Amino acid sequence: MGRIPIRGTPPLPLPRRIGVATASLLVVASMVGTGVFTTGGFLVRDIGSPLAVLACWVVGGCAALCGALAYGELCAALPENGGEYALLRRIYHPSVGFVAGFVSLVGGFSAPIAAAAIACQRYLGAALGRDVSVAWPVALVLGLSLLHTWRVSAGSRFQNLVTAAKISLVLLVAGMGLALGVPDRIRAAGPVPTGTAILSGSFAVGLVYVSYAFSGWNAVAYVAGEVRAPRRGVPTALVVGTALVTLLYLLVNAAFLAAAPAADLAGVVEVGHVAARAILGDGAARVLSGVIALGLVSTIGALVMTGPRVYEAMGHDHPRLALLGRRGSEGGPGMAIWIQAAVAIGLLLTTSFDTLLAWVGVVLSLATALTAAGVLVLRRREPGLFRPVRAPIWAPLVYIALTAWMIAHVAWERPAVLAAGGVTIALGLLLWFSVRVKPSRTLRTTEP
Repeated sequence: MGRIPIRGTPPLPLPRRIGVATASLLVVASMVGTGVFTTGGFLVRDIGSPLAVLACWVVGGCAALCGALAYGELCAALPENGGEYALLRRIYHPSVGFVAGFVSLVGGFSAPIAAAAIACQRYLGAALGRDVSVAWPVALVLGLSLLHTWRVSAGSRFQNLVTAAKISLVLLVAGMGLALGVPDRIRAAGPVPTGTAILSGSFAVGLVYVSYAFSGWNAVAYVAGEVRAPRRGVPTALVVGTALVTLLYLLVNAAFLAAAPAADLAGVVEVGHVAARAILGDGAARVLSGVIALGLVSTIGALVMTGPRVYEAMGHDHPRLALLGRRGSEGGPGMAIWIQAAVAIGLLLTTSFDTLLAWVGVVLSLATALTAAGVLVLRRREPGLFRPVRAPIWAPLVYIALTAWMIAHVAWERPAVLAAGGVTIALGLLLWFSVRVKPSRTLRTTEP
């Protein structure tokens, strides 16, 4: 007696409509947004020293670049949609990839969409000088989901346009802050000496917020199956986009620290508004806040575009989730997009902003560190795998070490955040056991 395993219908090859420029801008759009315009206030509050705050951004940028180099090798060798889901199922086990996919749905995309929408609402309120109804961020998430469901090409053009505008905005903010602010504020002594602050647990926990701001450096990994010339284009987009954003982050945070006294920035969400008001006055600050709110639309659009490619890949692999793999001839994976929108809106309506930031930073760092370690695993297990590009061996090691240091301090200082990450992973495992097709489900055939 022989056995024929039951398998899902393999997906048709996706058309490669995304160029290298769009892929690089997708990285920028995914990264620049909520984090850079909101986390600076939390860092000033927790770390204290302005120079140590900038050092935190430098360390975060170095970590992201190391991660981008590691992902560049993996995605060039295995260019398909799905990000950590697709890579981890190949490197370790399908269950590991599935849990990473579930983490992507909840913590990787839906929660950042919710955080970006909340930040957009806050900045729009600062621009208008009054509270803005929660209906605004809800409508924004729904509208962008509709656009990316309708047509991939239209979504790509929209992302290019708004991301280019966002880069111009960040450069404008940085230029004004550095030109009109007080540079001595950056060098001013904080309540804790700079060296002591850098070695403190607060600095390591601050990296959680910074890692959230840098989340998105791996955005191209989720759409690698739709990038033209992926074996060169994907690594190029990962590294170029991440390096550009690291430079932008340093400039804009230095501008914030120079523009306003540290006491005025500490613990504030709409830190850009406070900095602009200090150097330009209330009227100009309102205008700038409105522009920042528009720039955050790009961040939400990038997340809406990339996240559903993970769930689409899961739908192709798991018959019980097949609805997630459906898409129109010109559009994105509609059911996956709308499930993500529903989860994001639920988080938007029920969860506080700073809780979202800390939780997302932890769960994403765990998934990306495990993926970066895959470079070492595959080099040992599959030395003959074709690798168009090779990362320096120190890149995944540095990324893993920095992530482990950060998470160890989070476990000590904020165990509830780590516990929430553990619950998310446990829920992913439970879902895996409920949707997987057991090997015993086979058809039998009589051998001749």
